[in-house]
Parts: sequence; structure tokens; C-alpha cells
Amino acid sequence: MNKKALVESALFISDKPISASKLSEITGLSAEDVMNVINEIKAEHLHEKKGMELVETPEGYEFRIKPQYRDKIVKLAPMSDLTEGQLRTLALTVALKPPVKQSAIVRYQGNKAYGYIEQLEKKGLIKTEKFSRTKVIKLTDEFEKYFGKSVGELKKLIEGGESKSSSS
Repeated sequence: MNKKALVESALFISDKPISASKLSEITGLSAEDVMNVINEIKAEHLHEKKGMELVETPEGYEFRIKPQYRDKIVKLAPMSDLTEGQLRTLALTVALKPPVKQSAIVRYQGNKAYGYIEQLEKKGLIKTEKFSRTKVIKLTDEFEKYFGKSVGELKKLIEGGESKSSSS
């Protein structure tokens, strides 16, 4: 059996990032073999010819579309791995000008926001820091990579500073 094809298939089919240990468990390959294959796949996808890249997130490894191609194909599956609640939490974080107090997000969204914040932190899109009796939420570099836009660009979109006509 082709080890690389097996790991690649597992990464492709998964709807969320997979840790190396989980890949080892699923595929039956040793941890060393899994890491060798992951490094090989990463190296192959560095070439400009490939539209995807293999990235490591706090949750594990996943394929992502390279930033230079996202805008062209985003309508096919925009943020399909983020729930509506998680997207609202991120939107509030951007709209309220980060860093944002967790208590402000909870005030808008209710207690479910705690779970959204925890999930977004696991995905590496935000980070939280203790601040008095609450936490402060900050966007990470991973946020910009994921969305392909800077916080400044997103604020302009939210404020209506950039009007794009959609022909869908």
C-alpha cells in the first residue's frame, strides 16, 4: 500500500484537521512514517503548480487552498468548516476593534460564545489572554492566512468602505 496516498486520502476526506498521532492510528502507520509522509506532502505542495498547501494548525494537519487562489474559488465553499456562531464571534471581534473583551462577545451572543471562542482558539484563529476578571480576544496571523484579508480590509468591508457587487 502506498503510504503517501493513504495519508493524503485521510487528510483530504477529513472535515477537520487531524493530528499526526490520529493519522497514525487511522492509517496503521508508525508515527515516524506519518511525519515523513507529511513532510513529503508539504514539500510537494510548496511548488507554484499546486493550488493547495498542507498546513499545521493547533488541531492538526489540513489541506488549504493557497491564499493567491482563495478569492477565485471562495464561492464554492466559503468558510465551510466554521459554524454560523463561530463566524458571528469573529465578525464581532473584528467589528469591535480587537483586542475585544470576552465579556463583550458574550453580551452579544450569550453563553454559547464561550464555546465558539474556545473552538476558534483551537483552530488558531484567535488567542485569549487573561485580563482582570475576563479575557481579551486577539486575532492571530493564522486568521489573516485563513481569510486571505487583513483585519483592516475586513473592517472596511464591515463599515461599507469597499462595495463589491455580487452577481450570484
